[in-house]
Amino acid sequence: MIRKATLQDIKSIYSLLQHYGDQGVLLPRPYSELYDHLRDFSVYENPEDGRIIGCCALQFCWEDLAEIRSLAVSPDHLRKNIGTQLAEAAIEEARSYRIHQVFTLTYRPEFFSTLGFERIDRSFLPLKIWSGCLFCVKFPDCDEIAMMKRLGYS
Repeated sequence: MIRKATLQDIKSIYSLLQHYGDQGVLLPRPYSELYDHLRDFSVYENPEDGRIIGCCALQFCWEDLAEIRSLAVSPDHLRKNIGTQLAEAAIEEARSYRIHQVFTLTYRPEFFSTLGFERIDRSFLPLKIWSGCLFCVKFPDCDEIAMMKRLGYS
């Protein structure tokens, strides 16, 4: 039940991201940013009741680089493969645009390793990526792990 997000999904996405943001394991996003980047988001809709129980964004950074960000699953639906499905959908979307590399900044490197991501030094990422970091509560002492998946286009 993965689909592209709609305006009606914004409050659910916000709540998911805020939950993990309060725990310090994900960067929360203000409503204004969610509206600005709505087209980046896909959501997982619970087939039983129609609630949004997961979200993930694919943000294009460069002609051959995209970021998987804001991947979150409702705590009562963890360990049901929803996060994996959302991440794989984002990777497939990147492939459809012939993106060469997808990266993420994460506190869950084990999860992304299972999807074929490898740890990289943050210095390999373009400076443009770090512009969003200026507004993070952890700036300049970021402890997220940078990971990259190469999609194999030449």
